[in-house]
Amino acid sequence: MLEHGKWIRSGKPAECPVFSRAFSVDKALRSAKLTITAAGVYEAQLNGQRVGDFFLAPGWTTYEKRLQVQEYDVTAMLRSENRLSVTVGSGWFNGTIARQCKPEGVPVLLLAELKMDYTDGTTSCIYTDRNWQTTESAIRYADIYNGETFDAAFEDENPVPAVEQDFPKTQLIPQEGEIVRLHERLKPVRVIHTPAGETVLDFGQEVTGILQLTVNARRGDHITLRTAEMLDRDGNFYIENYREAKSTMQLFCRDGLQTWQPALTYYGFRYIRVEGWPGEPDPQAFTAIAAYSDMRRTGALNCGVQKVNRLFENIVWGQKGNFLDVPTDCPQRNERLGWLGDAEVFINTACYQFDTKKFYTKWLGDVMVEQKPNGSMQDMVPAVFNTPELTTAPAGAAWGDAATVCPWELYRHYGDRSLLESHYDMMVRWVDYITSVTTTPNLWTGYEQKEPRRHHYGDWLGLDAQEGSYVGATDKELIATAYYALSTQLVCKAGRVLGRDVRAYEELYERIRDAFRRTYTEFPTQTACAVALYFDLAADKAAVADQLVRLIHDNGDRLTTGFVGTPYLLYALSQNGHTDVAYTLLLQEKFPSWLYSVNQGATTIWEHWDGRREDGTFWSANMNSFNHYAYGSVAGWVYEEAAGITPCDEEPGFARVRIAPKPDARMGWLTASVDTAHGTIRSEWAYEDGRVRYQIATPVPAEIVINGESHFVEPGVYLF
Repeated sequence: MLEHGKWIRSGKPAECPVFSRAFSVDKALRSAKLTITAAGVYEAQLNGQRVGDFFLAPGWTTYEKRLQVQEYDVTAMLRSENRLSVTVGSGWFNGTIARQCKPEGVPVLLLAELKMDYTDGTTSCIYTDRNWQTTESAIRYADIYNGETFDAAFEDENPVPAVEQDFPKTQLIPQEGEIVRLHERLKPVRVIHTPAGETVLDFGQEVTGILQLTVNARRGDHITLRTAEMLDRDGNFYIENYREAKSTMQLFCRDGLQTWQPALTYYGFRYIRVEGWPGEPDPQAFTAIAAYSDMRRTGALNCGVQKVNRLFENIVWGQKGNFLDVPTDCPQRNERLGWLGDAEVFINTACYQFDTKKFYTKWLGDVMVEQKPNGSMQDMVPAVFNTPELTTAPAGAAWGDAATVCPWELYRHYGDRSLLESHYDMMVRWVDYITSVTTTPNLWTGYEQKEPRRHHYGDWLGLDAQEGSYVGATDKELIATAYYALSTQLVCKAGRVLGRDVRAYEELYERIRDAFRRTYTEFPTQTACAVALYFDLAADKAAVADQLVRLIHDNGDRLTTGFVGTPYLLYALSQNGHTDVAYTLLLQEKFPSWLYSVNQGATTIWEHWDGRREDGTFWSANMNSFNHYAYGSVAGWVYEEAAGITPCDEEPGFARVRIAPKPDARMGWLTASVDTAHGTIRSEWAYEDGRVRYQIATPVPAEIVINGESHFVEPGVYLF
């Protein structure tokens, strides 16, 4: 792959250099293929036309071990005289986001080959080498966190030869993930003149992507656009929660009408502050364009409560906004990282809403290569904290358990045995790592005491936390042991599918379960109850379920859970005879609740339950994203419990399905559908004159459970 091309860098200092090569085609052409990648992010043009529609190619991977290569058919773009130009920016490779893992002394680089096959049977190739020319581009600055600056009047009339750079090719791999594309286009819903005198555009929806603008200007006009998610309590532009990320667009204009959009970065925003615009900004001159991985939408939810429907929309937008090549925690502040904990708790929901098989397969390839020889996992992948000190601080419970949960969920949803096969060793090594570091056999203890740099995040952002703490009150070692049991159980399940000898892990699981039951006999928090119930570790499930209900009622029928407890909370209730309480939490509108943020005008999922308080103040400037998908995991419960659609472990990928809906009159009606490889599964129920009418459509053999009675049916549509 790209055997002949040389890595090249700019021959002059340039923030975002342009690499170009002129060439002729003097014979009849049969086909032409451009194979290309970059250390950085690139945009290629052939004869002034963009090549492909991969936004921020080649994407984000663990670059020193895996760098994707793209191929484009450019046959129709060629003519007799041609120019291939490629602009390269820092992107994730060595921009601000790279932090400590910036490659020492390595600038942005390009590697490419254009192969042309002619009708006479001959072939010619153009590949990157010192014969290419380099110039500075009109993109004067581009950075993932800080934004892009463009000078429309700039022209570099002094090209210099490219310089060949010694850089490896052994990490090159074919394109593996979904490409990132530009999708929905949104116009501002209003122009705001704030009390502070700012001019602000409101797009009515938080998006991840870029802004396109058209302006009639004079050379020298300087337009600055700053992004935000929120206005403050006084109606002024609020940017404190972006932390150090400048998230700015700057356009230095040329004379006349011009249209511009950033090419080498992205933003997370709902609001745009406009400065330096010639005259009064026309809202029709601006378009927000959403950018996310090109996943096919597969799931849909709709019900009789409009606020809940808005919640469903927010969850979908939250996934789109954070599935930009890597499952990130947030798209706006100086983070935007592939945290394993967020991915682990959300992957089930993600697989219902979109076809994420290819997306996760690519990311898990990086998760695997980031696993350390001792089996430990990194907190985030790609790991941007890559100093010797930080790489000795491996992930703790729930975050590291993405190594087992994510492969199993992909297998459960898509039924691809080869995916399980390729990830199985990672799963086993993670469980073995926990076994090797615990201070108490069959529990997970002493992790933080044994090595200060090791840590558990616990029930992150749980509301029962002590004042000033981000970590909820649930015993971290209870959570860790519960996940130790879960991961061991998943190793057993995966091993049995693959025909492996898992007797040792089956025995280990039984010991962990028994040790958990002996050690943890009281469950003082909602999260402790939820994980003990959902992971099937509670010795007396009925008593623990009753305890969970009491804790909820004592808190005014409201939750207190954080990142660990929330995904399992409603399952723990509905699977243990308290579906009515689960619906009470789903439909709760007082803080804290899912609908609290809806009532506050949210259009995505918030990181913190009270990111914006009822008085209009903000919970925190440091840890307060308004597009953070983890709590959107509740949609998984709606698909699997409320609508009852669940794949069968024995015949995964929805080759067989169990549909056991659990209705509630307060919802009125619910419709859920999931497009699978076998067709569309649909579960509908509605209350009519005090009774419930069910309509179930299944393209595969199914077990339909209505009021506790099972019906084993062949593909078809069924009414109850």
